[in-house]
Amino acid sequence: MEAKLTGIDRNEALLYLGCRGGAPGPDTEAELALCEALVLRTARPRALWRRFRLLPDGSLEGAAFCPAGEDIRAHLSGCREAVLMAATLGAEIDALIRRTQVTGPGRALVLDACASAAIENVCDHFCAGLARELAPLYLTERFSPGYGDFPLESQRDFFRLLDLQRRLGVSLTPGNFMLPQKSVTALLGLADTPRPRRPGSCALCERFETCAFRKEGGHCGKG
Repeated sequence: MEAKLTGIDRNEALLYLGCRGGAPGPDTEAELALCEALVLRTARPRALWRRFRLLPDGSLEGAAFCPAGEDIRAHLSGCREAVLMAATLGAEIDALIRRTQVTGPGRALVLDACASAAIENVCDHFCAGLARELAPLYLTERFSPGYGDFPLESQRDFFRLLDLQRRLGVSLTPGNFMLPQKSVTALLGLADTPRPRRPGSCALCERFETCAFRKEGGHCGKG
């Protein structure tokens, strides 16, 4: 299944920038438009997924991986299968932001916000395609390592099972953050009936201000 970046939600980008009220001025709108165009032109979105049967103990059949934490167990409650997915905007976006940090730090912040909104767009479209492909089963929303009490260290299982370094060119730091930074791993459940959903945008997340992913320039992909 092809990964697609179809657009950038400017309101979401503004939330990433900390602009939570009022309409942006013309200068901000112009800067957003410029950075949006740069991200759309530079990004090289890619994504992949893999499907597993869920065993009664919550582990993934044949994967030597049992997702830990009460939150992920609740998320998968009622599901018969699980899907591991990963998506990235590519190393080109990281390089663009690094270059711009030298020549224009303010613009680099706007680029970073636009890129965060962009990876959300990629994940949303990829998951919509998965939902169509996997029907009549119902796909849950995404849930990523590091969100709630789902250990960030579980990133290593995602990398092992999805072979992300070879297949997507994504690497993992000693602290379990991904490079390129605008990359996401997530676990989704498959159930016979629709599961309850949370708000989709991380800009609306209760952990928005303290999120470790945001501090590293990344994205948890929870929505």
